Amino acid sequence: QVQLVESGGGLVQPGGSLRLSCVASGLPFSTSAMRWYRQAPGKERELVAAISSAGGVITYADPVKGRFTISRDNAKNTVFLQMNNLKPEDTAVYYCNAAVARSGYVYDYWGQGTQVTVSS
Repeated sequence: QVQLVESGGGLVQPGGSLRLSCVASGLPFSTSAMRWYRQAPGKERELVAAISSAGGVITYADPVKGRFTISRDNAKNTVFLQMNNLKPEDTAVYYCNAAVARSGYVYDYWGQGTQVTVSS
């Protein structure tokens, strides 16, 4: 059974930092691309950052470029999202996503989400 468990969310003041973690189990983590998404109230879920299985290819959404860093530790089946210089518009539920290739198909798995609130 695939499980993705996020942690690290919370309340932070503008300009502050948080580090999100996502621990994966039940999937071939080292061969799976990993992504962070977020969903703010009343808005659609959006891709924040993505990292390839070996970490060689990384992409970011324009609003977070230069502030957020995605990384992974394949030995610990964990993906991270370091968020610096947080802004109120970063407030959202952040979700970990795994794209797992099996038998010619790609399956998406999701964590339960962790709330990030940026407010003074």
